[in-house]
Formats: sequence, structure tokens, C-alpha cells
Amino acid sequence: MISDLLIRQRQDWTGNIRGDVLAGLVVALALIPEAIAFSIIAGVDPKVGLYASFSIAVIVAITGGRPGMISAATAATAVLMVDLVKDYGLQYLLAATVLAGLIQIIAGLLKLGYVMRFVSRSVMTGFVNALAILIFMAQLPELIDVPNLTYIMVAIGLAIIYIVPRFTKAIPSPLVCIVVLTVATLSLGLDIRNVGDMGELPSTLPIFLLPDIPLTLETLWIILPYSVAVAAVGLLESLMTASIVDDLTDTKSNKNQECIGQGIANTATGFIGGMAGCAMIGQSIINVKSGGRGRLSTFCAGIFLLLMIVFLGDWVKRIPMAALVAIMIMVSIGTFSWSSITNLRHHPRSSSIVMLATVIVVVFTHNLAIGVFVGVLLSGLFFAWKISKLFLISSTIDADGRIRHYKIEGQLFYASVQDFTEAFDFKEALDQVTIDVSRAHIWDLSSVAALDTVILKFRREGTKVELEGLNEASKTIVGKLGIHDKPGALERLLDH
Repeated sequence: MISDLLIRQRQDWTGNIRGDVLAGLVVALALIPEAIAFSIIAGVDPKVGLYASFSIAVIVAITGGRPGMISAATAATAVLMVDLVKDYGLQYLLAATVLAGLIQIIAGLLKLGYVMRFVSRSVMTGFVNALAILIFMAQLPELIDVPNLTYIMVAIGLAIIYIVPRFTKAIPSPLVCIVVLTVATLSLGLDIRNVGDMGELPSTLPIFLLPDIPLTLETLWIILPYSVAVAAVGLLESLMTASIVDDLTDTKSNKNQECIGQGIANTATGFIGGMAGCAMIGQSIINVKSGGRGRLSTFCAGIFLLLMIVFLGDWVKRIPMAALVAIMIMVSIGTFSWSSITNLRHHPRSSSIVMLATVIVVVFTHNLAIGVFVGVLLSGLFFAWKISKLFLISSTIDADGRIRHYKIEGQLFYASVQDFTEAFDFKEALDQVTIDVSRAHIWDLSSVAALDTVILKFRREGTKVELEGLNEASKTIVGKLGIHDKPGALERLLDH
């Protein structure tokens, strides 16, 4: 087992060195303006987002459970910190980041990564489509009220991105796009918006520091709500992104280890002056499409990011935003599930509603957690409704009309108890009723209570009731929660 782990680790780090290094370089260049933008959203200095992106990427590359996935400072976590920064300042944000990381580590140790099993394919598709729309919308400020030359440069960038792979895949086409447009801008002296216009880049390496806050219970109550929200949203986006990268690369990932890895990264980041972050679907797709597959690509993205902003900042500032906008438009187009549009006519209506609801809520709230929660809730409701409709009750009566046999088939739970109770005629003059549940399963308190009610109502009318065919699981829950055989049960029913 240890040898398998070593082989897997070696593959993750050295199995695709050239592809991972080049992909990491492309991702690092694309991370810079985004990290600055997310810092602005949170109301902090650009270096807070840039340091965070470096730290999170490097640490997750080592501790995470999904090779080839990019994690850094994100808008999803930045928007949750706005009020905290506004009311209490940067130091409280750093403390909240540390606490959010600790919460995520605990979530991983509790194996909460398994909650992804409850996210349906429709929710995943809606999540992906919503992110594609948000990624495109995030580029609009760079495309509105700008010189016409910007549109030309973006168009050229897109042409490079899509045409170059037809001739060679030795160098990632997004990297070619950045180099060609940067050289063209500098050599022709073009006056268009560049990375330097986004904000000031730091010129020093990050240093270890403790958040300067009072270590009191009051401080804990201030940061705890923000930390819980950041931890939950960060894990949700990271686990969803991990599942998407799993599909893109046809490989598996360790979701619980990813929770722990994200937590360790955020905890450490808070001690070097960085904000909380999580996995980024856009950057992860750039990484995969650029040839990145292993942990080395994520590690290189973080290292290159730090080297470029600290030592090559004067050159990085000159990269035209048009090149990065072209890359993000490519990501948006590639992320969106175009087949989901044509599938609206063929897929079950409930699945289409779940997908569309997830997209609409995410796009209008800009909150991935709310959108996914709505999608999962709708999926659960539709599933319960479908299962409840697979519930059948039939009955026969013996020749003399004194004994009726009821046969129950399907799943008896909270959504089917109404159909169950309405199927019985308690006023029918009978000596005995037999309820056969050999082809049914009793799941919850609601179904046990419904069974109790039916049996006790027949007994109230003087009818003998025989319950037969309980499987082991149903017998256990009925024996534990049922009251129809308990002393005084009929009297309690009569009192009601």
C-alpha cells in the first residue's frame, strides 16, 4: 500500500513535468488580475489576494486530494468578507481565514466530503453553466466603454487560442496568446488597458505574522459566522470543482483529503497576510486544457505567481488585459455545457427544472452555495415525489366478506404516508384485516406513525389486525418507534 502511494505521488509530481510547468505558467499569468480584483471586492490591498493565491496554490498542491486542480483567492470567499473588513479591518479577516481553515480541516477529518454523493448530475450541470456565465460576465467591465482596438486584440487572442492547437500542442495556446499580444502591444506602443492598471503589485516576499487581534471570546463570536460561511462555501466550490476535474481527466480524487488540504492552506495563508480561498473552476479548466495534470502544475502556478509579481512585476504590468480576457472567454465557452440546452427537450422535466433553477439562483445571487442548495433541495423533493408515486396498495376480501387482505408494495416514507392512510376503509364491517408489507419497506418516523394510526383505527372499530411480512430493517424501526402494541395506545388514539 505504501509502495502504491509512493508511485502515485511520483506520478503526480514527475509524470508530466513539461506539461505541468507550462500549464502552471499560464495559470499564474491568469491568476494575477483575478487575485487583484478579488482583493478589491473584499476591500483590501491587492497584495492580500496575491499572497493568498501563491500560498493556497502551493500548499494545496502538497496537501490536497485532487491533482491538477487550481486553488487560490476567489470571489466566492471574498464577497463573504466584505462586511467583516468594513467593520473590523484586515486583521480580523486574517483571523477569520485561519479559523475557516481549521473548520475545513475538521470537516475533512469528519469525512464530510462524502456529501458530494447527494449532488445530482442536474445540479452539477447547473453549477457549471452558472459559473461559465459568471466568468463571462466578469469580463464585461473590460469590454464596455473601451477603445475599439481592445475588441480587435481580444478577437486576435481568441483566434490564436483556437487556431494554434491545430498546428501544435507543444506550447499551450493561451501562453502563445499572452506572449504575442504583449509583444504586439509593446512593439507598436498600443494604448490599451494592462495588468498594471488593475492595482499595485507587491515588491516583497510575504512574511509570517500573527493577526493583531484581542484573543477573547468576543473576538471569536465576531469572526465565527464569517469563518463558518467561508469554510462552507469554500468546501462546496472546491468539492464541486474536484468532481468536474475528475470528469475532465477521467481520474478519481480524495474529497475528504481535499477538505483537509484546503483547510491547511487557508490556515497557513492567514498567517502570511492572505485572504481565504478555494478551488477555481475557471483556472482549473485553463490548467487542464493547457496540459496540466499533476500536483506540479498547481505548485508551479503558485511559485510562478510569486516570482512574477515580486521580481518581474515591471514586465507583468505590461501584459494587456485583452489577452487575459480572451483566455477567460475561452474558459467560459469551454465550461458551459452546450448539450444541456438541446437536452432540455429530452431530459425529464424535473431534471431540467433543477438545472435551470441552479443556474438562475447562482447568476442572480452570485452565491454558489445558495444556488447549489436550491438545486439539491429541488432534486430531493422531485426524487421523493417520484418514489412516492411508485407506491401501490391493493386489497382482496374473502368469500364471506368478513376478512380483507391489504397488500402494500413500494417505499413507505413521509411522502407516501397520505396515500397509505387514505387507502383503508375503517368503517367497513369486518372481523379481521391483514396488512401484508412483504413487498414494502418502512423508512422513517412518519411511516411508522402512519402504520400505528391505521392499526389502531381498525382496532377502535373492533376489527382484528394482523401485520405480516416485515423485513428485518422495517421490523427494527417499527419495534423501536411503533406504539400500536404498547399498553394504552388505543386509549391515546381515542383521546385525540
